[in-house]
Amino acid sequence: MPKLQRLHPGHAPAVLAFELANRSYFAAFVSDRGDEFFDQFTDRLSALLAEQEAGIGAFYVLVAEDGSVLGRFNLVGIEDGTAELGYRVAQHVAGRGVATATVRELCGLAAARHGLRTLRAATARENAASQKVLTRAGFVPVGPAAPADVGGKPGAWYQRDLAAG
Repeated sequence: MPKLQRLHPGHAPAVLAFELANRSYFAAFVSDRGDEFFDQFTDRLSALLAEQEAGIGAFYVLVAEDGSVLGRFNLVGIEDGTAELGYRVAQHVAGRGVATATVRELCGLAAARHGLRTLRAATARENAASQKVLTRAGFVPVGPAAPADVGGKPGAWYQRDLAAG
């Protein structure tokens, strides 16, 4: 059974393998991160862990029984009880309810562990799968998202009031 775990330095090899294995799949939905992301992966991971330590971000990985990463689920810009949710799941588990179940679990953690009251998430207009994940997890559309908010593509913002359950 996959487990949602808070990101730690020991996850680095599995997270990098996940990103590399799914690079072209992710690029179909948002702009490719570019070679620089992979070349500087260790520094970027260290920066995320520093954000997590400072309490301005919370980063999670969904880990399979074999230790591989099935997805990344992030809370960024934590401030005044609000954060932005970002997530991505491996292509081989997409469409199986993994993202929806994990986003729901993370909503509970966001409220209980991080004291958040509201989560926001942006998704590209053509990313119907992500829109379904968000609506099934209790998010509602709240307005348009600029291309800069959604990896270079026009989209929409979704929001969930965590106090509402």
